[in-house]
Amino acid sequence: MTLWRIRATVDDRPGYLSVLTASLALRGVNILTVQVQPTEQGAVDDFLVDAPDALDEAELIAAVERGRGRDCWVARSEARGLADQPTRVLGLANRLVRDPDATGEALRTLLGADSVTWRPASTGVDRGIIDATMTLADPAGGSFALRRAAPAFTPAEYARAQALVELAATVARRAAEQVTVVLPDGAEVVVRPAGAHDLSGVVELHEACSPRSRQRRYLGAAALPRPARLRRLLEPSRGLTLIATTSGADGAAESVVAMANLLGEGDEAEVALLVRDDWQRRGLGSALLRRLVRHADAAGYAALVLHVQAENTPMLRTLRRLDRPSSVQRDGALLTVTVPLVVSAAAERTRTVLTPGA
Repeated sequence: MTLWRIRATVDDRPGYLSVLTASLALRGVNILTVQVQPTEQGAVDDFLVDAPDALDEAELIAAVERGRGRDCWVARSEARGLADQPTRVLGLANRLVRDPDATGEALRTLLGADSVTWRPASTGVDRGIIDATMTLADPAGGSFALRRAAPAFTPAEYARAQALVELAATVARRAAEQVTVVLPDGAEVVVRPAGAHDLSGVVELHEACSPRSRQRRYLGAAALPRPARLRRLLEPSRGLTLIATTSGADGAAESVVAMANLLGEGDEAEVALLVRDDWQRRGLGSALLRRLVRHADAAGYAALVLHVQAENTPMLRTLRRLDRPSSVQRDGALLTVTVPLVVSAAAERTRTVLTPGA
């Protein structure tokens, strides 16, 4: 007996699947597993079967077509195909938890793709399935393009792949997990990725900042941002938000003393900082900015962009401490600073086209 994978579209009508399975059974084909994926054209049935050695690909296709199946695709399989889909997906998820840089290889394994390519640009790219290409948004920035000559991708496969990419992005986000930063004056703060649960602490941060600090952060708006806007900043659709916290005396609850935002747009990321007045000029802004730069490097962004008021000398001084080349454009009292980035080795590995056996 020989293992085969068979994929065919069947009209979603009562009894049609049983006609197909009966046609296979007449030729001694034993169905081991079946997955049904609804599409606009009908139900796509994915079988793993055990067939007599004498049956070849053409005879299997003929059996499917006689069973009212169409758009048939047949390929030999291996014993590892006996693992059910949930088990395979959980195994890939476990791998990503240990190594989020393996996203491309995990996608190739999940869908049996011929190639997987990571692209830094995420705007102007159509998401979804077009012909033999599937394009997925990468929440960390950029997009993945998967190609598979046959069989055609299905909406269910797209949903699985997008969920896997989002898991990898979450893991990468957690890779920037909290660290204790010792500032030049000896003070310690905990820096970690922000989440929706930090809203109250971030509101208190804004309330504790002077109008001038808020004006510098939001470029003219000294009023407190609305909670809805702060929620979007805490969990950006692309990018990362870090907060710095410090514990009060005698075990008091932590206080948020700074927030740093990295907001992705295309192949660039906009950066902004807000540091509580009593924590300014202590090196905290520089520490947060360096961590955002490392994250942007790893995510494969081409450049960082910062909009800074020309009179904001502390922020300009913080930028100079990065010791990286930059360009400055001036529009009245507003400066736009662009800092080119170098793609990191991790991003380069993910960018590389992956092929079977790579």
